[in-house]
Amino acid sequence: MTKTLEPKDKLDDVPKGAPNGPEDDPVDWHAIDWPAAEREVKRLRQRIFTASRKGDLKQVRNLQKLMLRSRSNARIAVRRVAENNAGRTTAGIDGKTALLAPTKAALVKWVQENVNSWTPMPVKRVYIPKANGRQRPLGIPVIRDRALQAMVLNALEPEWEARFEPRSYGFRPGRGCHDAIEAIYQVAKGRRAHRRWVLDADLAAAFDRINHERLLEALGTFPARSMISAWLKAGVMEKGRFAPTAEGTPQGGVVSPLLLNIALHGIEEAAGVRYRDHGVDAGKTVRSDPVLIRYADDFVALCHSVEQAQEVKGRLATWLMPRGLAFNEDKTKIVCLEEGFDFLGFNIRRYKGGKLLTRPSQAAVKRFRDRLRTEVRTLRGTDAYTVVQTLNPILRGWAAYYRTGVSKQIFNDVDDHLWWLLYRWALRSHPKKSKKWVMKRYFGAFHPTRRARWLFGDRYTGRYVVKTVWTPIVRHTLVQRDASPDDPRLADYWAQRRRKYQWS
Repeated sequence: MTKTLEPKDKLDDVPKGAPNGPEDDPVDWHAIDWPAAEREVKRLRQRIFTASRKGDLKQVRNLQKLMLRSRSNARIAVRRVAENNAGRTTAGIDGKTALLAPTKAALVKWVQENVNSWTPMPVKRVYIPKANGRQRPLGIPVIRDRALQAMVLNALEPEWEARFEPRSYGFRPGRGCHDAIEAIYQVAKGRRAHRRWVLDADLAAAFDRINHERLLEALGTFPARSMISAWLKAGVMEKGRFAPTAEGTPQGGVVSPLLLNIALHGIEEAAGVRYRDHGVDAGKTVRSDPVLIRYADDFVALCHSVEQAQEVKGRLATWLMPRGLAFNEDKTKIVCLEEGFDFLGFNIRRYKGGKLLTRPSQAAVKRFRDRLRTEVRTLRGTDAYTVVQTLNPILRGWAAYYRTGVSKQIFNDVDDHLWWLLYRWALRSHPKKSKKWVMKRYFGAFHPTRRARWLFGDRYTGRYVVKTVWTPIVRHTLVQRDASPDDPRLADYWAQRRRKYQWS
């Protein structure tokens, strides 16, 4: 059971009477000016980004030290791990979380004073199921380490955002899965597209095998480098037993995704990708070169021939080895675009006539149908209103993810599948009633404008289960090549993009 820190439990690692301690500088958590704190952190991130883009390493390090001392950064970090993150109620090995306002205020003071002196605690090993039936290991740090990692992230991330390769889309601000899919589409679409062979690659346990020394070498003279080193070597607690960590960074840590991106920085260059730096084609890939598109540890390399794809695979295998990484041979393959491949839940395939389509993959559709079946089964014995309230967020979220592909027919098939599941649910709920009675009670024209006569809904409230086919298909707009939210020159661009996609 998760243990919650009580207000009296004021993070006893902060000495009483110390400068900026709880007794000297009390803070009303609810009175904090959050917009002002966010503006301060954003301003510092932009300054770090600008200095990094200019190559002024001395200025970058000075600004990073300022960020690590910033009270606004400490407040934003604590708010992130204690209020915003989905895993905020999950405790580490100490059994503590920070959910109460007095505890959060004390945690802000504590992280400011211990960012360079705290000895990290081991992470708690937990497992979550994967789509293939296996389990993915996660490492849950204690709440103090999570807050410190969030602070360090704001200092380190903008430096690397100015350096990361343009076709890296995973775990980066302002970028996501749809950008990676759209990037593939832009390269491979059209009859005249020459890159028709695909190295569909996956790295084996990338988070767990990153070479620590190589990663720390890449961090250089980053002010909190010693703290990151301590997190990497903090160890794991599983079923009461401690295990040291000689390699890897635990999935589940706030800073772990950024560390993976840093470890994989340079993979495009290693694959032989070159960009034109002048003329009207500046920023475009050299025509004879492959194109590599990466999302975290999953990536594809679009090549001109099967021989080039094999050459790219050989180059990357050599490049990955000193970083402690290797291909997962079970999932890595070379395919032709006419055969198609799956990436991030989409199937990408060239059809007759040269038309390239991105559609929900068969595996993704099967997983979703199975999930709907499981959800409806667990809803046995409940009322129609509960069914509607449970299923609608799931349906809207899945349809929103796949709305950028050619998905209408699949949406329709999913709706048909769910209708039969709900029909059987209704019959099971009233075994002594006739089918006509059941249909009249649960199905009807609930929508005020659509001509849908057989919607499942609740007669008392008028709420109904939405159809995924109602979701309009909208092509995603690819993020600009080197665009970052930390670039102050692109403030208008990101404001417009956030309005379009309703980002937070």
